[in-house]
Amino acid sequence: MKSTLRRFAMFLLCVSLACAVPRLLAKKKDKVAASGAAEQKRAVHALNRLTFGPRPGDVQQVMAMGVDAWIDSQLHPERIPDSAVESRLAPFRTLRMSSREIVEEFPDNQMIKQVMEGKKPMPTDPARRAVFQVQIARMGEKQEEKKAAVNLVPATAPVPASTQPAASDTAKTAEELAAAAAASGDASGNAPNNLADANGMNAMNSSSSGPPSNGAPANDASLAPPAETKTTPTDDLEARRREDRLYADLKVQGLVDLPPAQRYKTVMTMSADQQVAFADAQRGGKGQDFLAGLDPKQRETLLAMNNPQAVVSDELVQAKLLRAIYSDRQLEEVMTDFWFNHFNVFVNKGADRVLLTNYEQEVIRPRALGKFEDLLVATAKSPAMLFYLDNWLSVGPRSMQALGIPAHPAGPYGPYRPRYPGRNPNANEKRRANSGLNENYGRELLELHTLSVNGGYSQRDVTEVAKVFTGWTIDKPFEGGGFKYDPRMHEPGPKFVLGHRIKPKGEDEGREVLHRLATSSQTAHFISLKLAQRFVSDDPPPELVDRMAKTFEKKKGDIREVLITLFHSPEFWADGTYRAKMKTPLEFVVSSVRATGADVDDAMPLARKLGDMGMPLYGAQPPTGYSMKAETWVSSSALLNRMNFALALTSGKVRGVKVDVTQLAGGPPPPADATLALSVLEGKLLVADVSKQTHDSIMTQIEASAKTTVPDQPDKDQSGKKGPQRKPGDVVRPPDASTIAGLLLGSPDFQRR
Repeated sequence: MKSTLRRFAMFLLCVSLACAVPRLLAKKKDKVAASGAAEQKRAVHALNRLTFGPRPGDVQQVMAMGVDAWIDSQLHPERIPDSAVESRLAPFRTLRMSSREIVEEFPDNQMIKQVMEGKKPMPTDPARRAVFQVQIARMGEKQEEKKAAVNLVPATAPVPASTQPAASDTAKTAEELAAAAAASGDASGNAPNNLADANGMNAMNSSSSGPPSNGAPANDASLAPPAETKTTPTDDLEARRREDRLYADLKVQGLVDLPPAQRYKTVMTMSADQQVAFADAQRGGKGQDFLAGLDPKQRETLLAMNNPQAVVSDELVQAKLLRAIYSDRQLEEVMTDFWFNHFNVFVNKGADRVLLTNYEQEVIRPRALGKFEDLLVATAKSPAMLFYLDNWLSVGPRSMQALGIPAHPAGPYGPYRPRYPGRNPNANEKRRANSGLNENYGRELLELHTLSVNGGYSQRDVTEVAKVFTGWTIDKPFEGGGFKYDPRMHEPGPKFVLGHRIKPKGEDEGREVLHRLATSSQTAHFISLKLAQRFVSDDPPPELVDRMAKTFEKKKGDIREVLITLFHSPEFWADGTYRAKMKTPLEFVVSSVRATGADVDDAMPLARKLGDMGMPLYGAQPPTGYSMKAETWVSSSALLNRMNFALALTSGKVRGVKVDVTQLAGGPPPPADATLALSVLEGKLLVADVSKQTHDSIMTQIEASAKTTVPDQPDKDQSGKKGPQRKPGDVVRPPDASTIAGLLLGSPDFQRR
């Protein structure tokens, strides 16, 4: 009996286990699936915030590594090899040049004028010499055109006021005369080739006889040529120049088929006028076939013959985009962009065109994850910042330079004498109080770089800070010089900043002020707020900002430690932050290229697209830089520009950028089913995280475009007679993967990170 009961109990236990095990396994499977989905969401979120957007395969790689481990690796970029992006940057030689070397090889107008006037020697290096020759020839032509315009205006006797032309008419006539003078040229009337016409060289072929080109009547005595025309040496020179240009222009077309080395050598042996014509032929992005196959230095030289400064800025722009697209050190790129925007410098502010490369690469990038005070001091002493905010020109009202006192050895009172023989130190006190002092840097240092606009400082603090930084200047800025402290420009005496007395100690006064600002609790809060706005939301939780500020103060401004507090906070991982940040144009363009796995041969077309979207790289003119908030970038026209870019990118219409949409959609061969194509592309571009509204909207457009209506056509019988009308039919087209991909990139889901 007992054995029977025991067997029956065992039977019931087995039945129970048989029923329970599948349920337990199912629950465990659901738990694992839920855990996997949550981890995937964390990976997507981390990639969207710490990078410029995930590439194909990045989510799986981060999940395999572990999200937290991946974040830690990004916080230490020095541990991450980055050979892929380094090879793409290798052709850009300016990235490895000092500012002085950049000026020498890619001169600005001031340097060209100095060589033209004999104040500096003409370079002996053939490549640099060619660049200078072309620019000097162009500068000379402009000067001659100005003189010709002045000489062409006839000197007439005074006429009654009632008969004088209006001021606007007179100006117009003078302008037209100048244009006519510039357009007069070879009387042959032969246009030798299309390249000449495309670059405005057909103006040289217009007849010098006949009606005036400015539209004036032919019988206008004031404009009619003299009865006897004599040929002057100047006329012969101009004729030879026109012939040389046309000759050079013809040679360009013939030289394209030559080996690259021979092409380059031929240009180097041209005369200056021929080189000017060749440079003109490259304007507007033309002549790219001629540049194909040249090594980096040869290519840069030929481009510099057209516009030396543009070579520098173009390489800087391309490097920024290529790093953002291809670098594996993504957090370093994000933070470099963040700090450059925080310490903004405008590329088109004079000498900053050549100083900016060093500023980003040597000042911002190495300190992007270091100590804030180190970064603050480096930007304050950077020639790019000193030039941009005019501090290099700031002179103390009571300084030796302002008072016209010659330099002398320091005495018991320092470099300044207590009395000045022959000068009344109290004379013109009011005039000297504002003489030469520039407050731009002092104001932006307090308002934008450290304390914030509500940082508790006064106008007096701005003025006192400006006095502290007098003497912080640049050694020959237009020649690529570095930081220099000039005691003759420095304001003597003590200063009072934010309630603190700054003792007179020259350059060290600036270091003391920077230290006080870098260690201020107000600065800690302001920098933490801006970081939270970049990585969390436009209006981040105050509790998070406060914790970050405490870390900032405790760790003495260690940016990496502040980011660790941020990335391990519950606010960063909250559901409400997921895909809640609107992408800036830079983030949108780069994330689109990364998501599609595009291959970029030329990044300049992408840079021009950014300009169309209102965010030209290095082009923020005010010190505030570009806004990170959605309200700045959300408008109907802005979103339309983004959609147009997305469709152009995926359809291969962005020059220099190649996207294999067929492979992206799961091919080859391309998918035949629209629903399948959309599903695959949703998984590739948005990790299958697409809203129902976006999915349904794209499906509607797919279905609408997949049907082509056939117009009414009458059927015919065997005799050829027209029969009854046949109703319109629908021909189903295969899905256009490029359009589907473009619509996904332009969707609201992809616009947010």
